[in-house]
Amino acid sequence: MIEHAELVSMMSSYGLWVLTPLAVLEGPIVTVIAGYLAKLSILSLWQVVPCVVVADILGDSLLYFLGRLALGGLSPAWRGRLGLSPHRLYCLMRGFRRNGTRILVAAKLTHAAGFAALTAAGAARMPFSDFLVANILAGIPKCLFFIALGYLFGSAYETIGKWLSGEAALIMLALGLGLFTIVYLQRRRVSR
Repeated sequence: MIEHAELVSMMSSYGLWVLTPLAVLEGPIVTVIAGYLAKLSILSLWQVVPCVVVADILGDSLLYFLGRLALGGLSPAWRGRLGLSPHRLYCLMRGFRRNGTRILVAAKLTHAAGFAALTAAGAARMPFSDFLVANILAGIPKCLFFIALGYLFGSAYETIGKWLSGEAALIMLALGLGLFTIVYLQRRRVSR
């Protein structure tokens, strides 16, 4: 992980040339810092938005293909060691066929579950077009939120960076899982 002050320096010096690659590698903190630099008129806000959205979708697509290719490259013995029995893979694929968009949107909005859900979508062979649509629908508001956070409170990027990588991400995951559980139980009760 690159130090936050180094990110600010790199983005201030090289601008948009490094913004997209850094946003793919470092994620939301780069988006926050880009919003802050846009407020300081070092970067153009109207150029930052498409750069970070493209970076978000590119990073998510790389994780999707990692899941898709890694699973295909594993021998059946390794799949068994990882607990990926044929039955579990079938259930994973069925789950993504039925609720793939919901799973991806929830994972992106909780921030902490993104890696697992994105690679699982690839492993489940979710159609890439469906994956892309779900990620664009969830990615744009997420990117705009982090840009606004940086624009409004960017001078506190160190604190925001700690918040994004620490306990707050776990709290967001827990809240997301709690909300999912409530919605699931409510729908189950209504369907009976």
